[in-house]
Amino acid sequence: MSHYSFQGRSGQGQLVEGRIDGASIDAVASQLLGRGITPVKIVALREATEVDKQIARFFGSEKIKPVELIMFCRQMYTITKSGIPLVRGIRGLAASIKHLHFRLVLNDVADRLEAGSGLSVSLSKHPIIFNNLFVSMINVGESSGNLETVFLQLAFYMERDEETRKRIKSATRYPIFVMIALAIAITVVNIAVIPKFAEMFSTFKTPLPLVTRILIGTSYVFVHYWWALALFVGGAYWGARWYLNTPEGADKWGQKKLKMPIVGHIIERASMARYTRSFGLMLRAGVPVNIALTLCARAIDNPYLSNKIETIRKGVERGDSLFRTHVAAQLFSPLILQMISVGEESGQVEQLLTDVAEFYEREVDYDLKTLSDKIEPILIATMAIFVGILALGIFLPMWDMHAAQQAAS
Repeated sequence: MSHYSFQGRSGQGQLVEGRIDGASIDAVASQLLGRGITPVKIVALREATEVDKQIARFFGSEKIKPVELIMFCRQMYTITKSGIPLVRGIRGLAASIKHLHFRLVLNDVADRLEAGSGLSVSLSKHPIIFNNLFVSMINVGESSGNLETVFLQLAFYMERDEETRKRIKSATRYPIFVMIALAIAITVVNIAVIPKFAEMFSTFKTPLPLVTRILIGTSYVFVHYWWALALFVGGAYWGARWYLNTPEGADKWGQKKLKMPIVGHIIERASMARYTRSFGLMLRAGVPVNIALTLCARAIDNPYLSNKIETIRKGVERGDSLFRTHVAAQLFSPLILQMISVGEESGQVEQLLTDVAEFYEREVDYDLKTLSDKIEPILIATMAIFVGILALGIFLPMWDMHAAQQAAS
């Protein structure tokens, strides 16, 4: 099939634009008429090569922002609750969406629905946008007849998840900016400032202090062996990236992140909040426990925690209770384990998991509010050490020279 761009008018006279696949222009016109769109202009597009596709992916043309997906879920909740047919509702959404790739995806989903596929099957053909958790929830909603409730739950889940991510980014933005500025300052000082002082000190035939010799040696490396530094940094970066992409490296790094000073416990609690909320969400929707645990393991972006959750799933499949498997995982505090135990005994595990998620989210909120207060002293101390070393390296020789001149006179 070839790709075509089109312009047309909807039944209400609104201008509709987009892209569509078809065997010919006539076939595309028939598809548009079947959708209730009167074609005005149809143009054949050049077939994209694999290089074109890779370039488009690199620049994020296929990336869908979480906000757009949240809006899609809320709009689908309104459509399904109102009783509007799915095909008509999805085509209406596609016509109103500005993101070209998302519009094409929704039109493809509508085409598959018209061909007789279910909504979950149609969405699963686009795993980059709709992950396994999303598709499984939609599948359960279709089976139980509660599709509108599932869309509302997904929107709420993604909103909370996105809020947590934004708060973490906001809290870490300041220290990252300071560290980048400090690295730039160190580079500029070593390239432009210290060499000038090194030339001046070389005219005096006096031994230089150790700090000054270290600064001059470091500056010499920056100026004359910058290519070696660049190769070292680049090699270290790509080597670390390769190792972290291996199963062993990803697992170890995931474990190390949870033990990092200051931010480690925040990452752990945010991950636990995401796990318990998604687990409770799927149990409330009716997803079997073992499948829900598998999807939760995939939803967590920490391989170490994913392996722990897979261990919990295997324990449940062997017949162990959720309480015992969570105790064996050694991830949760005694209070949380007690809540899971009570939830199993009362048959309200999903509600208790939601309460656990809210508990973790409140702790994450508090930790993020105090994060700057914890990081600022470390940053100030780091900058003070840098400035102190620089000042000592430059002024100590001057003081020694001044003392020598006074003694000579």
